[in-house]
Amino acid sequence: MWLILSDSHDNMKVLEKVENLIFEKKVKRIFHCGDFVAPFVLGKLLKEGVEFHGVFGNNDGEVLLLHRRSDGRIVKPPSVVEADGLKVVMMHEPILIETVANSQEYDLVLYGHTHRIDVRKVGKTLVINPGELCGYLTGRSTVYLFDPETREGELVEL
Repeated sequence: MWLILSDSHDNMKVLEKVENLIFEKKVKRIFHCGDFVAPFVLGKLLKEGVEFHGVFGNNDGEVLLLHRRSDGRIVKPPSVVEADGLKVVMMHEPILIETVANSQEYDLVLYGHTHRIDVRKVGKTLVINPGELCGYLTGRSTVYLFDPETREGELVEL
C-alpha cells in the first residue's frame, strides 16, 4: 500500500493519526507532496521498512534541515520516482499539471499546494492531490491510499 499526502503544516495531532495509519494499513511507500514546514514532523513519517519520497513546498522554511533529516529524500520538485513498475512524478504547486498529465509519460501525477482534493484519470494517468493533511483551510484532514498492484485507491479522512 502507498500513502500519498500533502500540506501537513506541522499539525502533529493529525500526523499521529498518519503514523497509526502507516502501521494499520501496512504502508510500504509514502509520497509527501510538500509543505512539511518544520523538520520535527519527520519523526512521524520516516519509518523503518517504509520507502519515503518527498518534495519541498512553498512553506518549507528549514529546507536544509528537512533535506538532511530525511537523508536526502526530500528534494526540489518536480521529482520522478519509479516504483513497483509505475512511473510517478511529484510536485507541490500544480505547475503545468494538465500538460504533464496529458503527456501520458507517467502513471501517477501527484501534487499538493491547493489544499483541494483532485483525483481523476487523464487517459492512463491518475492525477492525485490528496487535499490537505493539516485540515486548517477546509476543516478536513485527508490522505490517499493507493494499491500499486490493482492501481486502485481511496481517499481517507482522518
